[in-house]
Formats: sequence, structure tokens, C-alpha cells
Amino acid sequence: MDKNTLRGLVLIGLVFIVFMWLSPKQENQPTPAQQEQEQKAVSEAQDALPDILSDQELDWLRENITDHGTLTKLADGSQARVLSDTGYLLQLKGDTITGSVKVDGRDIDVSRVIAGDSTLTVADRRQAVGKLTYIRESLARFGSFAPFAAGQEKELTLANDAFTLTLSTKGAQLTRAVLKDYDTEFNPDETKSTKAPVVLFEKGSNDLSFTLPVNGDVKTSDLYFTPLEVNDSSVLMALPFAGDAYWGLRYTIKPGKDYVVTIAVEQKGMDKVLRSNGRELGVNWQQALRRQEKGKMFEERNSAIYYMFDGGSVEDLNAQGDDAEQRQMKVKWIGFKNQFFSSVLISRKPFNSTDLASVELKKDDYGSESDYFLKYMTATSTVTDYDWSAKNPATFDLFLGPNLYPLLSDLDDRIQTDDDLHLTRMIPLGWSLFRWINTCVIIPVFNFLGSFNWNYGIIILLLTIFIKIVLFPLTYKSYVSQAKMRVLAPDVKAINDKYPGQENAMVRQQKTMALYQKAGASPLSGCLPLLLQMPILFAMFSFFPSAIELRGQSFLWCHDLSAPDAIISWNTHIPLVSDYFGNHISLFCLLMTVTNIIYTRINMQSQSAAGTPGMKWMMYLMPVFFMIFFNNYAAGLSYYYFLSLLITIVQTYAVRRWFVKEDDVRKAMAANAKKPRKKSGFMARLEEAQRKQQEMLKQQQAANRKNRR
Repeated sequence: MDKNTLRGLVLIGLVFIVFMWLSPKQENQPTPAQQEQEQKAVSEAQDALPDILSDQELDWLRENITDHGTLTKLADGSQARVLSDTGYLLQLKGDTITGSVKVDGRDIDVSRVIAGDSTLTVADRRQAVGKLTYIRESLARFGSFAPFAAGQEKELTLANDAFTLTLSTKGAQLTRAVLKDYDTEFNPDETKSTKAPVVLFEKGSNDLSFTLPVNGDVKTSDLYFTPLEVNDSSVLMALPFAGDAYWGLRYTIKPGKDYVVTIAVEQKGMDKVLRSNGRELGVNWQQALRRQEKGKMFEERNSAIYYMFDGGSVEDLNAQGDDAEQRQMKVKWIGFKNQFFSSVLISRKPFNSTDLASVELKKDDYGSESDYFLKYMTATSTVTDYDWSAKNPATFDLFLGPNLYPLLSDLDDRIQTDDDLHLTRMIPLGWSLFRWINTCVIIPVFNFLGSFNWNYGIIILLLTIFIKIVLFPLTYKSYVSQAKMRVLAPDVKAINDKYPGQENAMVRQQKTMALYQKAGASPLSGCLPLLLQMPILFAMFSFFPSAIELRGQSFLWCHDLSAPDAIISWNTHIPLVSDYFGNHISLFCLLMTVTNIIYTRINMQSQSAAGTPGMKWMMYLMPVFFMIFFNNYAAGLSYYYFLSLLITIVQTYAVRRWFVKEDDVRKAMAANAKKPRKKSGFMARLEEAQRKQQEMLKQQQAANRKNRR
């Protein structure tokens, strides 16, 4: 053996060793005994299958072909009911069923299967019978739509500047909606700080399907559609029948920043394909509402199902806990609302009746799902007057976007409806008066300031200054009244000292009222301007937690003005306290509380009524209660109240020093006291009532003394 041969053998050996080392291990391969056992199990399962159709099953098959087959003229001039698909071709002529079914890619004659032809193998007969049984069951369930009960799922994408939508051929459904301009604030993994766009729903968490008005319960979610027309702004998902007939759903979006997708039911030649008198299209919508914000409690509290009666008012389900309603009246739209984002289904023809339900997802019942979802919402409804011969029997508009007031307000023009949709009612802006203040004053000013692209902390400051300027006339009257009360405080104290005791209460009141009247002062004159300012405070209380413009906007130490600005957090749950206060301390809320205490102190120095110990404690406890209540609210709200109180304190000192001086007030009151005053009818009646009450009191005291003797 020469050296070359030896080298070749060694090289071959090395290659063989390397090959064996790199080859996948066969540790999990079944043993011959296991393979034999598996083959035996398969054989037994096949032996259990029938290899012939019963007479009853044949009758059912004939009935289904008769109901759903197309009357066709055959080559010999006769007519037969024909039912065809890629997997079968069945003909019914009289009572005879002919045709073929595919088994393992081969066409098997149906008449031979029905006759139990022994020339066919048992396996072929059994598979063919199984196929015919499946066809019969599909026809019984889906009718003429049975050919679309099986297929392959594919996904398509529609996108514009506002969102990216994913559609599936399974059910012709939207399976994913992503908003491009908004990032989710919810982060289950605190170790990662990467931002991700808001996903309204993903596959498995949203199901919008239709129940077709045919005999049987045929839902579009069970069928496989074919994309017939696809472009950048529109997709037609269709169920194609013979002769260019089809039933489909067309999804259309507009370019630019538009958050509406139009879902139009389109059909062609369906009145010739189907023999159905159905007039109601069922609408079935379920969605697991995803978390988008950091604080689950506040987000959950502001998430609910909204709906509007046709030509009527907007209603909503209770956001606290589970709730359900059945509405037999016509409904124009249904909205699954999150705190800052919504999915709203608007029907061009009103929904005829609607069943709504909202279930709060709890961790005990749903495991980890409750960490990512808030509620499971369902809506079941119908649209009447369905016409099988119409090209477009029903159309829906699906809004998928933010709860932005200008955007929702303009949707009426975008959808081109004659009705006012009142979609802005999904934004909680308070009761009628407070809502009017927000929509007519606060929101226009806020949007105007926002158009300059300033930081929203600066915008809130400017908005606060604007409100303070508008309210200054009322504030000034309140300051003047407080100054008068401070000047009269020594005289009021002298009256109280001169007429002590409960038996002199009426005298004290008369003397005090006479003093106020003579000086031209009134305790109510200071309260009334404050009461007139209260609607503004309540309006702002509703506005800031609902303003999506503040979402994700940072200012100073605060990273999100729409969420609490926590500087200290803890994980321990404190009963009752955690439900309201939360598991953190918000710095803006703390600053608001401190400023409120200072303002309370200043007020107490100018009000003699606050001199009692009980009243003092009550006045100081109120800011603490406000802190407990506001700690879990948006930082923008606490920041606004902090600024408002701070400006009020500055106004108080400025007005006292430069505008309302006590010496000037004394002179004005002295001049006012010299003027002759005509007693008003009200004051005369009040004094007469006081006189009679005093006489009755004296009589009662005299009677009591007489009884004691």
C-alpha cells in the first residue's frame, strides 16, 4: 500500500468521523416496537371508520345538494343540481348522486363509493365517505357558503399616516390596529424603557364579524375570504361564487392623518345564488380592552361602553365593575372606550336592537391576562332591511383613534352623515354647566395656546393666568367684602361681648345685622363671588384628566402630565388608603396641599367666623383630604390647582397693599353710614319676624321661671 492510498483512507476516515459527529442525534427516534404500536393504532382508527354511507346520510346529502346546488343544464340536455368546490364535484339528477371527491389528490367516483364498490380499497372508500360526510355537515351548517369553511389564512396590511391595520382572510377581520402618533405608557417590564406604539388590539383580542341573513347560523368569522381587489387604500375580501357572483367586505381608508376605516358590505349576483328571505344582518363585536397607561385603577375607572340612540342621547355602561344592558331602541353607534383611545362602530343604517356587556378582568379569574387587559366588552346587534339584490346593502364606519375633542367633533363631516353623532360625549367633561364651560371656553383657549407648540407646563400656566384675569372682577369684590368684614370684626366682637349667652342670641343677631346694614357690608357679598367661581374649578377638574394632549408630555420632574408624578412609590397595599391615595406620593399634589394650607391660614386671619377651635381644625383638615383625593389624579390637574392657589395668594397680598386698603374702606363705610337708608321690605319683614321670635322666647323664659317656683 503506497503513501497516497494510505493518506486517502485516513482522509475518508476523518470525513466519516466528522460526518457522524455533525449528524443530528437520533435519541428521540421511536424504537421498532414503538413504530409498530403507532402503526397498529392508526390502522385500528381507520378500521373504525365506516366505508359506506347510510340511507339516512344519503337522504341528508341529497337534501343539501337540492337546497344549495345550482340548477345546471348538462351536456345531454338534462338538468341537475350541481355543487362544486376544489375538493369535490357533486351532481344530483333525480335521486341519483354522481360526481367525484378528491382523496390524496386523486378523484374517486362518488357512485362507486355509494355502491360500496369492492374494487376500491377499503382505505379509499373510508376516506371518500369521510369527505362526503364532511361535505354534508358543512352544507348543513354553512349552506351555500360551505366551500369557504376551509382554507388558508393570510394577512394583508392597510396603512396611512394615522394607523397601520392588519387584515386576515380568516373571517375578513381586522386583527391588529397600531396608532403611529402615540406611544403606550403601560410597561409590564420595568427593566425596559423602550417606547412602543399604541396597539388598540391584536389577533385574538378583537372579533368583529357578521351573521349572514340565511338559514342557519353562518358567521363571517368562520369563513375564509379571498382578496379580490387590493391597493394602498382599499381591500375587498370576498367569497367568490360561480358566474362572477360574490359576497364581500370592502375595507377603505383615506390617506393622511385619518382614523376611520369604512367597512362596506358588497355583493353581486347573490340573489341568484341564494334562496333566502333573510332581512337582518347580525353584528357581533367582542374586544379585550388593552391597558395603555401606567395606573390601572384610574384607567379602568375611565373605560366603558358608550352608545348613542338614533337621534337621541349618548349613554354609557357603568365603568365600575361588571355591567350589561339590553336596548330594543335603535342605536346609531357603539364605542369601546379606553381612557384616551376608543374603537367606535358607526352604522349608516341604525342598529335595530343591541345587547351590551362589560366584564372587568380580574387576576383571580383570568390569570396574567388582567395585567395586560382591563375589560372584556361585547356588543351584539342587527341591521334590518337587508337586500340580497343590492350592491351595497350595509355600510359601517370604524373609528380607531384617540379621544381628541377636535378630532371627534369633526367626524360628522368626515363620515358625511346627516345626524350629529355626539362622539365628543365619550370625553367626560362634567355635568351640563361644567361641560359648557369646557367646550366653549377652556378647550378653545387650550387649543389656541397649544398651536404655538410650547411646553404644556407653560400652556397650563398661561391658561391659569387667563382664567384668573377673567375672574378678577369677582375676586376683587370678594377682597373688598373681606376687607369690610376685617374692619367690622372689632365691632362684631364688642356686640358678642355685650350680649353673651344663648338667651341674647336674637339680640346679637339684630345688632350685628344693623351694623352690617349701616356700614354697607354683607357676609354673603364675599361668598357669592367665590360661589360664582366654583363652576370653573369643577370644569377644570373634569378637563385635565380627559385631555389626551397632556399624555406623555413632560414638565420639570414630571414625565407625564396626564398621570401622577410619583416621587416616592411602594408596593405594599394599604386597605382603603391604596384604593384612593394609591401607592405613591405625587409632588405636584404635595405642593398643592402645602399651598392650600398657606392660603387657608391667610383666609382664617381675615374671617372672624373661623376663630372657633372646631372651625380651625376643619379648615386645616380640608387640604389634607384634598391631597388624599387628588394624589392619584393627573399631575396636570394638581399643577393647575397649585398655580391657581399660588396666584390667589399673590393677588391677596397685592390687592390688600395697593388696591383695597383698610383705611380707605373705613372712610367709605363711614361715609356710607351717614347716608339715609330706606329700609327694604325684606329687612322690615325680617326684623318683624325677629321681634316676634324674641317675644316668644321671653314668654317661654317667663313660663319656665314660673314653673320652677
